[in-house]
Order: sequence, then C-alpha cells, then structure tokens
Amino acid sequence: MPVYVALLRAVNVGGTGSLPMAELKAICEGLGFTDAKTYIQSGNVLFRSDESEKAVEEKLDEALGKKMGKQPGVMVRSRKELEDIAANAPFPDAKPNFLLVYFLPEKAAGDALEKMVAPDGEEAKLAGREIYVHYPNGSGRSKLKLPALKPGTSRNLNTVRKLAEMAGEMEGRS
Repeated sequence: MPVYVALLRAVNVGGTGSLPMAELKAICEGLGFTDAKTYIQSGNVLFRSDESEKAVEEKLDEALGKKMGKQPGVMVRSRKELEDIAANAPFPDAKPNFLLVYFLPEKAAGDALEKMVAPDGEEAKLAGREIYVHYPNGSGRSKLKLPALKPGTSRNLNTVRKLAEMAGEMEGRS
C-alpha cells in the first residue's frame, strides 16, 4: 500500500488555523488512511492508502475544511518525490534551514518567477510542482514578493529530508 506525505497549508502558523497533530492523525484514520503519523506542528502527516494521490489530497482537504471551517490546502507527495526534491535542491551553499521548498498544488507556470521582488538577495528556482527559495538572511524578516508561492506551503530542506526518511522507514516495514 503506497505511503503518502501530506503537507498542509496555513496550519499552526502566524494566527491561522490551529489544528493539534493528534486531531490531524485522527482525521486521517477516520478517512481510512492507515499507519498515520505526524511530524512537528506545522501540518505534516504520513499515512498509507490504496487511493490515488489526488483522491487522498481531496478527501483530506475536504475533511479538514469541515473541521476548520475552511479548506487549508493539502499537497501530497510520495517518498520518491521528496527524495528527488531534496537531492535536486539548488543553491548548494545555502544552509538547509534557509532553503525553503514551496509545494504547489499543480505545476507552476513557466513565467512564475518573473514577478519576483527579492530585496534581500533571495534566489528562487522553479522545478515542476515546487519552487525552491533561498533566503540568505532567513525567511522570518524577508520582504520577498513572489505571487506564485501563494497557493503553496513551504518546508525547509531539513524537514523535506526528514519526511522522506520517515516515509522510507514506513515503506520498509510493509
């Protein structure tokens, strides 16, 4: 049974939807997903399901919408995708916690980076359904403007690696 990693948008960050991770796990189990486990408080959950990536994404987003009053947005990736994302990360000199991967619901337009305003020297690279952004001074105070990031959710490279590792461990005990 495939292992999926779901990344929730706008959960437990800066005044947006609050969702205890135990509730997120329970919601996943209620949807019939098995072996659900969460990682840190920012809305990361791993589980198994025989359904397609798109189906689990839609079911989880809909269930969360009922719980939270608004669908947060859910991006689902496989272990292999996460491993590839981590392995292909640009900006080799960037500290992993200063390199954020923005996960998008669909492939970004080819011109997605053209409207970028990067006053602190931020750099971005488009890669299918992801956009990598290097924040040389950290993302906390950044004034970066990049409209293409809006529908997505970000995780730093350390978190992406950890989620890929956790998914690999789950697959190993099939």
